[in-house]
Amino acid sequence: MNGIPPGGHSSSADLERLEAAVHGPKEGLPTVEAELLDCLAREPSNVTVVRLLGTVCARADRLGDAEKHLARAVELAPDSSAARWMLAAAQFQRGAWEMALFHANRLLEQEPERIDYLNMKAYCLLNLGEYDAAISSYESFVLQRNAPEEWMYYGNALKAVGRVQDAVTAYRKAAALRPDFGQAFWCLADLKTFRFDAAETEHMKQIVHTPGLQPRSRAQIHFALGKALEDAKQYGLSFDCYSRGNACWREQVGHDPDAVTDFVRRSKALFAPSFFDDRAGWGASAPDPIFVVGLPRSGSTLIEQILASHSLVEGTRELPTLDSIAVAMEGGNGPGATPYPDALRGAGPDALRSAGEEYIRRTRAHRKTDRPFFIDKMPGNFFHVGLIHLILPNAKIIDARRHPLGSGFAVFKQYFPYGQSFAFDLTEIGRYYRDYVELMTHFDSVLPGRVHRVFYEQMVSDPEHEIRRLLGFCGLGFEQQCLRFYETDRAVFTASAQQVRRPIFKEAVELWQCYEPWLGPLKAALGDVLSCYPSVPTFTAEGAARKAAWQISSGPIRATFGQAASPTLHIRRGKPFSQH
Repeated sequence: MNGIPPGGHSSSADLERLEAAVHGPKEGLPTVEAELLDCLAREPSNVTVVRLLGTVCARADRLGDAEKHLARAVELAPDSSAARWMLAAAQFQRGAWEMALFHANRLLEQEPERIDYLNMKAYCLLNLGEYDAAISSYESFVLQRNAPEEWMYYGNALKAVGRVQDAVTAYRKAAALRPDFGQAFWCLADLKTFRFDAAETEHMKQIVHTPGLQPRSRAQIHFALGKALEDAKQYGLSFDCYSRGNACWREQVGHDPDAVTDFVRRSKALFAPSFFDDRAGWGASAPDPIFVVGLPRSGSTLIEQILASHSLVEGTRELPTLDSIAVAMEGGNGPGATPYPDALRGAGPDALRSAGEEYIRRTRAHRKTDRPFFIDKMPGNFFHVGLIHLILPNAKIIDARRHPLGSGFAVFKQYFPYGQSFAFDLTEIGRYYRDYVELMTHFDSVLPGRVHRVFYEQMVSDPEHEIRRLLGFCGLGFEQQCLRFYETDRAVFTASAQQVRRPIFKEAVELWQCYEPWLGPLKAALGDVLSCYPSVPTFTAEGAARKAAWQISSGPIRATFGQAASPTLHIRRGKPFSQH
C-alpha cells in the first residue's frame, strides 16, 4: 500500500484508496489501521479518517474501539449518515439496542423510507421488548422488501404477543420466498403447538440433503424435521434427526467443557463463607431484580409467567446484562490479567456498589411498567450467583431445576442459534448439568437459603403449593392471578411462549422417556447426579475421578449415535458464561 507522505494531507484519492482497503481482506486491516492512525495524528478532525478507523475496529471485532471512533465521527459531522450508520451498526452488534435505536431514528429523519434504517429500528424494538412498535415497524416495509429474513423477524414479534396464526403465516411466507431457509422451518417447529402437514414434512426430507446447503440451514431443518417426526410418534427417526442437527451445528460452535469445569472449581475456591462475610453490605441496596437461573428448558419461563402475573412484578426477558457486568469486573485484558471470577477478590465496596447500580441502570430500558420488581431469566446467570450476592445483596435468586434426563433431552432437541454452546452433544450436556448442580450445591452450602429451588416436576404435580412457596420466598403476598398465569397478557420471547399461555400440562414431563433408549451418553456423563435426583451427590475429588471414568467409558456410545468429535475449541479467556 502506498502511504501518504509524512506531513502530507489526505487527498480524495488517498481516502478512496483507504476506503477500499478498509473493506478489503481482513489480513490487510493492521496495515490500513496503522496508516489511518498516522493520518489521524496529522488530521484529528478528518471525519472520513475517524469513520474509517471505527470501521476497521468493527471489522476486527473491537467494538469498544469502534464505538469510540465512530462516536467521534458523529460528533465531528452530525449530518454524516455514513458515520451515524456505522455507529448504529457497532452498537447494534454489541446489543446496545437503545443507543442503536436512537441513531436509527435520527437516520430515518433524513431518509424516512430507507429499508436498512427501518429494519434496524424494527429489530432494536424487538430486542427492547417493544413488540407492538416492532410489529408496526416491520409492517411498514416487510411487503416492500419481501425478504425472508424480515418476514421471519416479523413472525417472531407476532409470536411474542401471542398472534400465533399470523406468525405461522409470516414464517410460511419466509419459507416460500426461500425454500431452503432452514430458520423459517425451525421457527414453525419452535412454536411447539404447531404441526407440520405431510407436504411440509416431505419437503424438509428432500431439501435437508441438498448439496451446498449452509450448515445453519441444514441443522435447523434437521431440528424441525425431528419435531415433525416426534409429533408423529416416530421417536427413533425423530432422534436420528435431532442427532444429525446437533452434530451439524456442533461443528460450528466453540465449546470447551473443561473450561466450564475449571470455572466451577475456581468459583468454589473463591466463594468461601469468609469471603462473603468480609464483604457484607458492600453492594447496591436495590431489591428490584428477581433472577431465575438454571438450564434452558427447565421451567424458567413458567416461573417467570407465574411471577409476572403478580401485581408487583414485571417480566422482561433473558437479559445479557450480568454477563457484560462480569466482563467489566475483570482485571483488564493484558497477559497478566486476573480472570473472572478471581478478579472479584480485588473489587472494593465502591466497585461492587457501582456494578450493582450499573446493572439496575442498564436493565431499565427493558422495564415498561412502574412495578417495583422485575425478572431477569437468563439461565446461565447461575454462573454469577456469587456476583449477584456481592453487587445486589437484596435481589432474589430462583433456581429452576428439572429431571436431568428431561432437562438434558429438552436441550438436545432445541436448536440454539447462539449462546448455549454446550447444547449440541449429549455427553457435553450431561457434563454441563453436572457442573451446574455442583456449583449450585456449593452456594447452598456457603449461602444457605440464598437460592430458592423450584423443581419442575413438583410445580406440575402441585402448582398451588409450589406457587405459594415461590411467592413467599420473594416476599410477595399470594394473588389468585398467579394460579391463572396462562391468562396473563404479556409478551413472551422464548421457546415456551405458547406453552405458558396454557394451563400447566404434564405431557412434557414424561417426553424424554420415549427417547430413553438413545440417552446412554447423557446418563453416563450425569453419573450419580442422575441417580441422586432430586437430591445431590457429595462432590469430592473422588467424584471428579469417577466423572472422568464415565467420560472415557462413554466414548463408544457416542460413536454409536454419530455424535461429532470435539474439535479444538477456543473460548475467550476460558470463560464459559457468555450467552450471546
